[in-house]
Amino acid sequence: MTMEHHQLAWYVAGPVLGLCVVACRILFNARLGVTGGFSELVGKLSDRSLRFDWRGWFALGVALGGTLFALLAGGPDFHGYGWMTDTFHGDRRIAIPFLLAGAGVLIGYGAKAAGGCTSGNGLSGTSLRSPASLAATAPSSGPPSPSAS
Repeated sequence: MTMEHHQLAWYVAGPVLGLCVVACRILFNARLGVTGGFSELVGKLSDRSLRFDWRGWFALGVALGGTLFALLAGGPDFHGYGWMTDTFHGDRRIAIPFLLAGAGVLIGYGAKAAGGCTSGNGLSGTSLRSPASLAATAPSSGPPSPSAS
């Protein structure tokens, strides 16, 4: 199966994400975010339980949905990761998923320690006009810093 576009257009993805935020608020009276799902998975699996609430199933759906998309698109295609795809070629590309997984674990730990990630704060918190979410999201939404170039 050949994929024409590798991601949804912004005018499709944006409204769909907005509807997901509203649906989570209406159905679960909760905020949409992956950090909560990751915490749910770690907590339940630590207790040797598979009885997840909606947050755990949401996190599993994100991971399994990404995996399914990669498989339907012909396998993982690592490009656009800056120095990683410039550095690792041929057989050395096997290092990329492990580096990304390790980075994801570190980011998840940091987001949990900080009380949430910028995407969850940006999607759900700012729509609720939460001052803490607005403060957490503003630095990643503003103009790039001079050191970013």
